[in-house]
Amino acid sequence: MTEIGFYHLTRTGPEGALPQLLARSLQAGKRALVLCCGPERVAELDAALWAAPDWLPHGTAADGDADLQPVWLSTEDEAANGASFLFLIDGPQTTRIAEFERVFDLFDGNDEAAVQAARERWKAAKAAGHTLAYWQQGARGWEKKA
Repeated sequence: MTEIGFYHLTRTGPEGALPQLLARSLQAGKRALVLCCGPERVAELDAALWAAPDWLPHGTAADGDADLQPVWLSTEDEAANGASFLFLIDGPQTTRIAEFERVFDLFDGNDEAAVQAARERWKAAKAAGHTLAYWQQGARGWEKKA
């Protein structure tokens, strides 16, 4: 089963949290698909990754050559770059969880609707038998909760 981490954002948005998580993924030798709900979000995250303190090689459909991109930002539920890690930003739906080694579900902890939707995704993932972890942003970084 896939390992799914739920990342409760309370101190930053995905633009602030994603670069660090992607950098760790790349350091582990993994490719990542960042699945977004719309093209505007892809553009926002693309800009945020270019502005990140450490360069993160990534691309979008506008850039092309998905197979050359270690990180692929997309609205399409497909690992066009051969990713084994999936990042879900703002609650997009996927039917491919089992195809990934790890899934990172980032959600806005300051938005009650986003929190409730994450709870529903947690219940569905638990019922499907996936290995789950819950992380929350704290004063000293990510804190794993029981």
